[in-house]
Amino acid sequence: MNLNRENTFHALALCLCLVWPAVLCGGSLELAYFHCDATPPIGAPLAYDEMTWVDQELTCKGVALLGNGAPIVLCAVDWIGIGNEGQDAWKEALAEAANTTTERVVIHTLHQHDAPVCDFTAHKILAAHGLGGEMFDPVFVRRTIANAATALQASLNDPVEITHLGQATGIVEEVASNRRILGEDGKVAHTRYTTCKDPAIRALPAGTVDPVLRSLAFYAEDEPVLVLTFFATHPQSYYRTGGANPDFPGIARQLRETATGGVPHIHFNGAGGDIGAGKWNDGSKENRMKLALRLAGGMKAAFESMERRPVAAEDLAWASAEVELPVSQAFSEETLKSTLSDAEATLLAKKEAAAHLAWQWRRKMGHRHALSCLSLAEARVLFGPGEMVVDYQLFAQSLRPDHLVAFAAYGDYGPGYICLTKHYAEGGYEASNRASRVAPEVESVLKPALEKLLRGE
Repeated sequence: MNLNRENTFHALALCLCLVWPAVLCGGSLELAYFHCDATPPIGAPLAYDEMTWVDQELTCKGVALLGNGAPIVLCAVDWIGIGNEGQDAWKEALAEAANTTTERVVIHTLHQHDAPVCDFTAHKILAAHGLGGEMFDPVFVRRTIANAATALQASLNDPVEITHLGQATGIVEEVASNRRILGEDGKVAHTRYTTCKDPAIRALPAGTVDPVLRSLAFYAEDEPVLVLTFFATHPQSYYRTGGANPDFPGIARQLRETATGGVPHIHFNGAGGDIGAGKWNDGSKENRMKLALRLAGGMKAAFESMERRPVAAEDLAWASAEVELPVSQAFSEETLKSTLSDAEATLLAKKEAAAHLAWQWRRKMGHRHALSCLSLAEARVLFGPGEMVVDYQLFAQSLRPDHLVAFAAYGDYGPGYICLTKHYAEGGYEASNRASRVAPEVESVLKPALEKLLRGE
């Protein structure tokens, strides 16, 4: 890229609005844990199929952190993605319930595939073409949002005072492998999806991954109150069963809750856009429990090696940066509208066109995406949009090797996959027009924002 052009792009597109709380003074740190069911009814759309049965319940789990500033709300949902005006609806409801601002609310999805999607902007577009309700059940989604807000509001009536914070890491063996396998020409030769039936491709090296699970635990004196875990990988063992289920991360989460006597665990998917279990997963059903046990093993190792320290409200801080993500020029608005009006186009093609168009419209209206950073003593937790590749997580961690830096992508699902600039020249599914709705210049927007957040500028 021409350097002058790149600098101009930085000046115009990197619109950072850092929001730092006022200096906190003494006081206690409190938290309120909330949860509700997030399982759709039989007959509702899942990401790829109609829901015909319930394998395991899907959940919405969250925590409100209370110090001297406005509450901070972190919410993780067992859905494939929540995007565009879906994010708005969730954030507004939880912000009102917690008496805080939407800027201090994170809505994250674990990205399971036998699970629903939520995007009210795309829903409106489809409804205008006679396809309302084909992407998801809006009545069910609205009810789930209301239930989450009610659960959050109720939890705030009885928060727990936190006296100590623990932070630790655990290695997760034989789960994460990179999906992008380059050939001798420097282009993507194979995409090793989360189910990989070709033994030759499974045998190739794991590639660039982050095998480290990061965890934070909150304590009331010696008693653990709540655990947060972060790990970067697509969460599929197998899917398209018609039965809602939280896949192996959900099983691992439940195993650890049981092992710790019911201590709530909230799990977040890291920057795992190009990461999956494909090297160790041929799609056999028994692999779901194997992967769950390996992930739970990393959670257990972290929990058992927690380094605890006293914590107070002054150890809690929140910062956010709004970025203007560059829009991919692969699809024109006219082309997308034509697909939606085409009687011969498949339903899948129309849903994909609506999702592309929804994000384009949001950007055209000036919508920006938030990167956020939670500071808890010596720990930093970053929250970002889309399916970010693991390189962003590794970059962030390299900036603060003196801190535990955890990463949760899969916030606003609107932009789809977010790759490095070089990935768009290398090819592969993640950087394809179908998967990624951002332009290759996205790296030059996100990395400076991450650096500003982690350096406290």
